[in-house]
Amino acid sequence: MAAPKYQAPRGTFDVLPEPARARERIERTAAEIFARAGYEPIATPSFEDTALFERGVGHSTDIVRKEMFTFEDKGGRSLTLRPEGTAPICRAYVEHGMQQLAQPVKLSYLGPFFRHERPQAGRYRQFHQLGIEAIGTESPLADAEAIELLAELLAELGVPGVELRLGSLGSLDTRQAYLEELKAHLRANQDELAKEVRERIEINPLRAFDSDDEGTRAVMATAPKLVERLEGDDAEHFEEVRALLDAAGVEHTIDPTLVRGLDYYTRTIFSFVCDRLGAQSEIGGGGRYDGLVEQLGGRPTPAVGWAAGIERIMLALDEDVAAPGRDVFIAVAEDDRDKRALALVLAGELRKAGLSAELDLAGRALKGQLKQADRIGARRVLILDEESAQLRDMASGEQRQVDTGKLVDEITGGEA
Repeated sequence: MAAPKYQAPRGTFDVLPEPARARERIERTAAEIFARAGYEPIATPSFEDTALFERGVGHSTDIVRKEMFTFEDKGGRSLTLRPEGTAPICRAYVEHGMQQLAQPVKLSYLGPFFRHERPQAGRYRQFHQLGIEAIGTESPLADAEAIELLAELLAELGVPGVELRLGSLGSLDTRQAYLEELKAHLRANQDELAKEVRERIEINPLRAFDSDDEGTRAVMATAPKLVERLEGDDAEHFEEVRALLDAAGVEHTIDPTLVRGLDYYTRTIFSFVCDRLGAQSEIGGGGRYDGLVEQLGGRPTPAVGWAAGIERIMLALDEDVAAPGRDVFIAVAEDDRDKRALALVLAGELRKAGLSAELDLAGRALKGQLKQADRIGARRVLILDEESAQLRDMASGEQRQVDTGKLVDEITGGEA
């Protein structure tokens, strides 16, 4: 009886070599940009206490109500696979006393996240994000820098068709007054709303702006807009963020209907969308969350940050990243144990010198080894025959005898 064949769970995927190279380019580019701006890497666990997300993300959000992978451990504790990265980083900020450091604390992260959503292109149950957080500053300059860094990343990667949409949710007090006005508008038109929107009028009315239902969209077209209700410090903060983005040459569009799926956001919110991604058009986004650290037991601490989806960036780029060619392929002309041992030793010496080197692991004949060297893009082939070692240049076909005791110098010209 044949062994069963297994598949990855629905909504997950295997990262094969070719997409892994594309992913590595994205991660490397992001790491370089973050480092240049002074953002230090941080890593948090893949699962946390469920209460962290219930308190931080919000009981009324779809993430907490419908999408979290929550389980009970053997000690009876409720744990959740992290659905987003900001709450865990704020938990770490409080737990490790980072408020004692010079502020703001600027952090970058990368890793897998988990949400029980309907799998589709650009939306998976296990997905990967990278992002930054600047914790401990209320300056509009921090908002503008965060936005500029994501714009720089997408531009450096060459992501096409990107648009930045900008909005503001105001302070908590400003938003509370606005929410009462919005609720009144929704109640007055509730017969036109989708069932799910009607059910959430009291707990999360802002999500009505995200509805795809035609009746709901018609109602929201005449709904009051929070951006139009900004006053005082909220309006001044938003205008300065806009002015800073203009000064930096970051083009943006004001979107008065922009909302975020997490309850912790305050003031500046933003979304980078890509016209290549269809319905799941957001490629990255975030905003300011001035109350979250306090909600999680810390002192009142303003902060701003964003996350970008690696799989969505890859979909938008739709590129193949070729495997890098090898500096040397070592071929053994005869099936000789001593020559195979020498090939292994020489490969190790080349790698320690910073050169890429492969040798035949499949027992091919010499002709097959040369084909394999060509297949992997080797620039040179070292042929170990019975009497000597020959170094062949694969581009020119030229071949010369070399001293294996000085192989690195023979290849690098003594510069290694």
